[in-house]
Amino acid sequence: MSGKDVTEVRLADAVGIAAAARCLESGGLVAVPTETVYGLAARADSAEAVARIYAAKGRPDFNPLIVHVAGLAQAEHYAIISPEARALAEAHWPGPLTLVLPRRPDAALAAAVTAGLPTVALRAPAHPAMRALLESVAFPLAAPSANRSGFISPTTAAHVLASLDGRIDMVLDGGATRAGVESTIVAVRADGTVEELRPGPLAIGSQSGGGAIEAPGQLASHYAPGKPVRLNAAEAEPDEFHIGFGAVAGDITLSESGDVAEAAARLYAALHEAARAPQPRIAVAPVPEEGVGRAINDRLRRAAA
Repeated sequence: MSGKDVTEVRLADAVGIAAAARCLESGGLVAVPTETVYGLAARADSAEAVARIYAAKGRPDFNPLIVHVAGLAQAEHYAIISPEARALAEAHWPGPLTLVLPRRPDAALAAAVTAGLPTVALRAPAHPAMRALLESVAFPLAAPSANRSGFISPTTAAHVLASLDGRIDMVLDGGATRAGVESTIVAVRADGTVEELRPGPLAIGSQSGGGAIEAPGQLASHYAPGKPVRLNAAEAEPDEFHIGFGAVAGDITLSESGDVAEAAARLYAALHEAARAPQPRIAVAPVPEEGVGRAINDRLRRAAA
């Protein structure tokens, strides 16, 4: 922090984005909306700036960061892009897909971004505020979710401030995010096969058996609301705050109509509300393992771990 006790909140308009760009150029930390969740951005080419991300989040340094780029042309400065990877990027960028690719030996990235791995995780986000910010700086942005490590991911500026106020320089407030769960992460292997490392809004590639950590969001315990979480609960116990879905009403619902896309968009807001509720425990109604429901259940299992 630059001697501030309170984080500055700016609207994600042209004036706010220009202020955020100046802050990032000088090595600051800015929370920025993406189409998935709010990201905590710092310049990815500065070891000092990246170290501040880890310090603000209290994040384990063996957990790599996603590097956000404007598009394929910028990505080629940092990764070796195979024909298979290029086809995926052309089909899904800008959007909620992160590609784990072989890192170029001459990639000008802080070592901590890749956590010592020979690969780099790259994404071209679709949110207009994050895109405008990437267009206005001459460097890529490392941007994990804008929350303390292990806490619930943020889908509003208020969620960011709940765990990071006073620990970062600025939040660009662009309202609630749309997708609500983090990007799908896939690794494109040397033989051209595509392996899913983290489920998300897009279903691509074969599912990983869960080996060593290669990408963000693979820690067994993550997205934690600070209370015990019980899953697949059609009914709640008296001391549980109940998050409903479909026919299970709950204290609040992810989606009254049983729509998994709506449930994904509301997931973290519901967990934030459950964390603030007086009940000491949380119960969550069953959510089907279809479409983005796989990503929802992945995050819920890690929250309950």
